[in-house]
Amino acid sequence: MDKIVRINMGTEGGPEVSIGPLGDYAGFGGRAMTSAIVSKEVPPLCHPLGAANKLVIAPGLLSGSNAAMSGRISVGCKSPLTGGIKEANSGGQPSQMLGRLGYAAIVLEGKPTDDTLYKVLINGDGVQIVADNSLKMLGNYDLVGKMKAEYGDKVACISIGQAGEQKLSGASIAFTDMEQRPTRHAGRGGVGAVMGAKGVKVIVVDDAGMSKRSPANPDKFREANKTFVAGLKKHPVTGEGLPAYGTNVLTNVLNEAGGYPTRNFSSGRFDGASKISGETQAEMENTRGGEGSATHGCHKGCVIRCSGTFYSKNGNFLSKQPEYETVWAHGGNCGIDDLDVIAQLDRLDDDFGLDTIEMGATIGVAMEGGLANFGDGAAAINLVKEVGQGTPLGKILGSGAAVTGQVLGVERVPVVKKQALPAYDPRAVQGIGVTYATTPMGADHTAGYAVTANILGVGGNVDPLRPEGQIELSRNLQIATAAIDATGMCLFIAFAILDQADTFQALLDVISGFGGNDLTAEDVTNLGKSILKMERDFNAQAGFTNKDDRLPAFFTEEALAPHNVTFGVTDEELDQVFNF
Repeated sequence: MDKIVRINMGTEGGPEVSIGPLGDYAGFGGRAMTSAIVSKEVPPLCHPLGAANKLVIAPGLLSGSNAAMSGRISVGCKSPLTGGIKEANSGGQPSQMLGRLGYAAIVLEGKPTDDTLYKVLINGDGVQIVADNSLKMLGNYDLVGKMKAEYGDKVACISIGQAGEQKLSGASIAFTDMEQRPTRHAGRGGVGAVMGAKGVKVIVVDDAGMSKRSPANPDKFREANKTFVAGLKKHPVTGEGLPAYGTNVLTNVLNEAGGYPTRNFSSGRFDGASKISGETQAEMENTRGGEGSATHGCHKGCVIRCSGTFYSKNGNFLSKQPEYETVWAHGGNCGIDDLDVIAQLDRLDDDFGLDTIEMGATIGVAMEGGLANFGDGAAAINLVKEVGQGTPLGKILGSGAAVTGQVLGVERVPVVKKQALPAYDPRAVQGIGVTYATTPMGADHTAGYAVTANILGVGGNVDPLRPEGQIELSRNLQIATAAIDATGMCLFIAFAILDQADTFQALLDVISGFGGNDLTAEDVTNLGKSILKMERDFNAQAGFTNKDDRLPAFFTEEALAPHNVTFGVTDEELDQVFNF
């Protein structure tokens, strides 16, 4: 990948496309690319929806190659939700296709002077941008259907739904999967609102006629890739649990550990957990049948295959298999124990272009605020539909949990830097609480997944109920994660590389064999540190201080059942996370 395409949406006479070399960004990919461009080119104090902000879409360093698990993509900008730097990550087909086309990044900049909506086509002939107001307020599913009819059944799409067009802070960006369905999302931080502010509804990617990217050292790359895949397949999490039951295998695990946030983080156990667990979900999907039902990859080259396909009782496709965070957000967090209802909510979120974590947390806050009763699935569905319809209530809900809590006067609002906490209560999983508090991204479990050592015994064991050891755990995982996000690798490879030294070495050899260098563990660590430094420097210039690296007060004041524990890591300890 040797070029960056920039689309200036604010030039006189209409959008202007320019394609140039990597320049200062040579050697960057994924999160390293998005954070580098945002930190260098976006004024930290700019309005997130203004002309000065930029939306950066970047495949990983290995995307477009034969490297297993390398099809993730990063989206970066100044976040409308947090006000700080943002990297949101997604699977789907576009990353691999952009890599084969040679693009290391797409940068949307400037702002249209009117409300014209545009579609972009990127293929082997270059980049075209066309005004198309017929796309206005289409959901992602209808939108992708139109693009498929226009451009064929081999293209991939990057798109926004109604939430992005309305510039709502809970808006996601959809990436189509192998079946051309808009089921993979860069969900966090309101990145879809920035795409909407740029006036871009959809980017169509067509890599017809393009070859896979070739490694610099084919023999080393090929052998390392085989060893790496073998390591993933022999690990009990990546080789057994995730392929069989999907990410939702964690529901029973976290519920048993007393760390499953229930009814807006008021308890750590949900009585209906077994009804919505990964085991129950897989059994339902297998019974109903259908292609890709209980085991499915989110992009080509995935060997873990932790996704699936959810069919309705009538055998019709409804949504991709709802992931653990989605099942929790719309399930236990809202007191709902019906997988069919949760799948309907997942479908609506994907269609409207909404972050399932943010929306589930928002509905939980809305239920606590009296807009609906906990456990009322029909009411939850109607609340999400309000967002798609663009009603005043829908605009409030689509702006996220923090705004909704403020409007409704709810005190227990589970957010950090205004971004909703995911599916692990930090009182019972204290390492993930450190990550929530301190990551530059706002509350984000993927930024430093301390559930590994806190709950799963992967990479060691750190008592989840005690503050000791949590700072070092989160720090090391945040560094490693930033580096993994730069490669385009799926974060789930962490399970195997943390437990298996030979698999970690194989990963280093895959990267080295592809790039023609000799990468060491220290190089990976330094890359992760450099990414985090860029992100924290941006946030500091945007006005963030250590006071923003804190959990809401109720986590230190309200004891969580069943362990009756509060979050015990002190503010002074939290301030030590980034003392590299």
